[in-house]
This record gives sequence, C-alpha cells and structure tokens, in this order.
Amino acid sequence: MENTMLSVSRLVEVDVSLSPQAAANRPFGILMIVGDSDVISAFERYRSYNDIDSVAADFGTTAPEYLAAELYFGQLPKPETLMIGRWLQSQTKAFIKGGALTAGEKIMTNWTVIETGAAQFVTDFGTIAAGPLDFSETVDLNGVAEIISDALAPHATCTYDGSAFTITSSTEGVTSTVGYAIAPVSGLDISGLLKLTFALANAPVAGRNVETPVECAAELANRTGQWFGLMFAADAAITTTEHLAVAALCEAASPSRVYGITCTDSRILDTNMGIYSGDAPDYDIPAVFLPYMYKHTVIQYSTNKYAVASLIGRAFSVNFTGNNTVITLMYKQEPGVVAEYLTSTQADNLASKRCNVFVMYQNNTAIIQNGVMSGPCWIDEMQIMCWYQDYTQTAIYNALYTSATKVPQTDIGSNQIVTVAGQCAQQAVANGAAYPGGVWTSTGFGNLKTGDVMPAGYYIYVQPMALQNQADREARKMPVMQQAIKLAGAIHTVDCKVNFNR
Repeated sequence: MENTMLSVSRLVEVDVSLSPQAAANRPFGILMIVGDSDVISAFERYRSYNDIDSVAADFGTTAPEYLAAELYFGQLPKPETLMIGRWLQSQTKAFIKGGALTAGEKIMTNWTVIETGAAQFVTDFGTIAAGPLDFSETVDLNGVAEIISDALAPHATCTYDGSAFTITSSTEGVTSTVGYAIAPVSGLDISGLLKLTFALANAPVAGRNVETPVECAAELANRTGQWFGLMFAADAAITTTEHLAVAALCEAASPSRVYGITCTDSRILDTNMGIYSGDAPDYDIPAVFLPYMYKHTVIQYSTNKYAVASLIGRAFSVNFTGNNTVITLMYKQEPGVVAEYLTSTQADNLASKRCNVFVMYQNNTAIIQNGVMSGPCWIDEMQIMCWYQDYTQTAIYNALYTSATKVPQTDIGSNQIVTVAGQCAQQAVANGAAYPGGVWTSTGFGNLKTGDVMPAGYYIYVQPMALQNQADREARKMPVMQQAIKLAGAIHTVDCKVNFNR
C-alpha cells in the first residue's frame, strides 16, 4: 500500500482570481486621411501608420494621401498615429486573393513541370475555364500570372504581388463577382498551387458602387472607433454640399468626431458676411458653414490644399494624461505649409467667418491664427470636452466593471462614483484644462451658485438617495450626477497701454 498524505486544502483553502482588465480610454490623437488612390481595397478599407516612411512605401511620394500625411507627421511634437482610408470615388472590381505562398511554394520547378494545367473560376460572367496551360517555359511567378490572365481574358486578370496570386474581374460595381478556384473538368488542377481554393484563399471581395463622401465617412466610422479626426485628400473634388453632409455626420457622431476642411479659393479673403444679401456662394465654404454652427468642424484657408492636416496634427499631439499639456492652436506653426501674406482686412474677413489661417506677421514670424471651430467654440475647448467626456465615461464604467462586489445603490455607492468622477476632474486641472479659483458665471446647482469661486476648479453634486423616486430605484439607476468644470481658457491678445512721464 502506498503512503498517502492529506491535502493542505483540508485546513487552508486559498482561491486565486484575476480581476477583469479595465477598458482602455479612446485615443484623441488619430487622424483619418481619406483618399481615392487605388492602394487600399474596398474590403480592407483603412490602414494605420506610425511614420511617414510607411506611408511612402504604400502610396509613393506624390499621392494626395502622402502629401497630407507628410504635413501631419511633420508637426512638432509629432503625432503618434495616422490612419488612411479608401474613398470609393469610382466603382471597384471584384477580386479574390490567394493565400501567401511559402518559400517552397515559390520554387519555379513546381510550375515548369506543368504543361496541361487548368482551373475554373466562378464570376459574374459564369464559370470561366482556364486551360490547358503550359508553364514549362516560365521563369518566374509573374510569368505564371500572365499565362493565366491570357486564358481568363477578357473577363478577368491574374496578378502576382510577390506573395500571392489575385484574380480580378474586368467588371465593376456591385454586380462584379469572383469566386474561389475549382477543379477543372480536364487537365492538371492548379487551383491548389495558386492557393485560390475555398480552403486556402482569402474571402472573395465583391465589387462596390461609387459612394458619396458622407457614405465613405459613415463606413469608416462603422469600421473603427479609433479615429477622432477626418479629412479628405483626393484627386476628386468635393462640393460644399458634400462637405456639409460629412460635417453633419461628425457633429452627431458618437463617439465624437472632428472634420477638417482646407479652403483654397482666394475669393474668400476679400469678402465678408456683411456683403452677402442671401446665401453665401458655394466657393466660400467658411461662410456657408457659419449658420450651421458646427462645433466639430474646423476650416483653414491656405494655398496648400492639405494644410488642415498640419493644424490637426498639432492639436492631436496633446497628451491629456500629462501635466500642463493642453494647448491653444493660436500662435502654433505648420511645418511644410507656406504662410499666407494677408492684409488686415483679409485677416478680419477670415476671422468673421471663423476660418483659420497660417499667416505671416511683420516681425518675420508665422502663426496659426484664430484657432476656432466653424461653430462658436475654440479648437482646444472642443478637444478638451470630447476628451473629458470619454475619460469620465470610461473611468466610471471601469469602476462598475472591475468591482469585485456590487456598488450599492446607497449614498456610499454614489460617493464611490463621485470619487471616480472627481479624479477625472483633477486630471483636467493637472493637464491645464480646468481653472482652480475661477468664478462660476453660469446657472448654479446643488450648493454652487452663480458668482461662486471654485477653489478646486470643479464641483460635483449628486442628489441624496433618500430623494430618489421609486421607479429609478427599481431600475437600479444612480441619481443624476452634475459636474461644473471651469475652463482655464487661453490668452490670445494683449492690450498694453504705456504712459510716459517727462
């Protein structure tokens, strides 16, 4: 009989558990540049980049997407992340991309022994048979693709990109389709060698119809919530009406989004809103936007049609989790953008239409002037409010999500949530967004009254649980938490009067 021993757990039981990983805060420093270059497919839709070299590798150095990205990454400090999305400004073709070939699968002797190769492809033309195909004289896989293309013409083409084979339909739009490769009726089956079968290929991608800019923006918003800013950098022109549609989408978006527009028409310099008896002309985008009061759209005048990328890049370099990190866009620079030379009247005209400009001053300095959204809001205020909403929402969610026990529906439970909200407000003070010692000039609530000094820069009020109505209690709601945050603002102009006495 073997010797046995009693388990220690009979006397001491220890259970180990790991708390859930908290939800991450949304980044507020990612711009989505949207272009119409045929680089990113309608299926992939967008890519992320951390440096300009990676953008150049995909788009070259002359594409609109690259030129805008160059200004974005050219800012100091440099923003960390950029996304580039695809605008389907023209119809796209269906395609299917095969699996990536291994080094062994790329060896040409796999193909040069084949003289009667064949495969079939299901397309919107029906089933297309390719074969018999003789690869005995081919010297590389591009040659293999050319032979298959000739066999599929005029209905489809085959290409090789150094990694995988792709079959592309010759038709465009939603009726354009290409399916997986299937075995031929006769001949040596090459569908497996191509890695275009159901078991080996990527999913087929159908063709797409032309989409409007707002349809593109909506699609990119549905694909990812990571980007905060959006701008178009494309060869195709966007009308003022189309800009308005995108701006309306961003204004209503949740999570929050910002839309950037560069206006290059110099006619807006010499007119102001006072001369327009009716609607502003379409070319004057800032004036057209004024009545809509969009607080999530920023417009810049520049002879460089991608200039707003630089302005957004400077705004998106802010790290809200740091100390004294928030900025105003006024007085900042735009590396790579040539400053405009304006008269005082022209500068005033732009200001009257809430349009930003990178402008030269007589002391040989160039600055971003105005720093405003199209609606009645400063750029930094808008960004602070969007950040604070997400920061507080995520913190409170994590307090509920990561709690090992329930947060009770009592004053003690409310105080737990208030403590979390207070920590968020303290970060707003730390990064310079909020103003300790400021005077509250709006309508008061709780113990806060109009004209009260706010020593902390913020105030939080929650109604006692005893006053909560029964329906809300049964629904397990916390009483409404009201917060007052005094923004620190920023000094943009100074009026200094000096008296000399003899």
